[in-house]
Amino acid sequence: MNFEKKVGEGESGSEAAFGCRRRVMAIVDGGAPAKQAMMWALTHVSNKGDILTLLRVIPHSDHSPSSSSSSSKKEERARLLVSSLASLCKACRPEVEVEALVIRGHKLATVLSQVKKLEISVLVLSQTKPSLLSCLMMSRKENFVEQCIEKADCLAMAVRKQGNGVGGYLVSTRCQRNFWLLA
Repeated sequence: MNFEKKVGEGESGSEAAFGCRRRVMAIVDGGAPAKQAMMWALTHVSNKGDILTLLRVIPHSDHSPSSSSSSSKKEERARLLVSSLASLCKACRPEVEVEALVIRGHKLATVLSQVKKLEISVLVLSQTKPSLLSCLMMSRKENFVEQCIEKADCLAMAVRKQGNGVGGYLVSTRCQRNFWLLA
């Protein structure tokens, strides 16, 4: 980091002191938990001048003629979703730059490669409330979240909004699991 950057027009002293903008990435899909995690990343992690990247990964599909039409429709729906979420973020916090990415590929590999490629500082994922069955057998989504937390080259956080009249969020990181954050 360049700590000797001079204060220019439009910069605060703290921005100049650190000399760089952080990049925060939120993994989004159509579900409510992912939207809540995205909003948490926007309101609790991102600061003025930071870049919030919204990433939607579409799995590869087979290349038969009937599936290509369905695949392109899925991709178009994903682009519309990510674009609308980016617009929502810009409306809520115009001081945070928002970018939207839709990438086709293997979910874990794509997320980890984008974290490295874009030099992400904080990765925010949604975690779901564990059910009795998931306690006995880890679901694929939870396995994906756990692998991202363990393998990402940045601070990775899984976030779940508390329910049943209890405020705050449950947050999991590499070092701490399901700690309650009242924010």
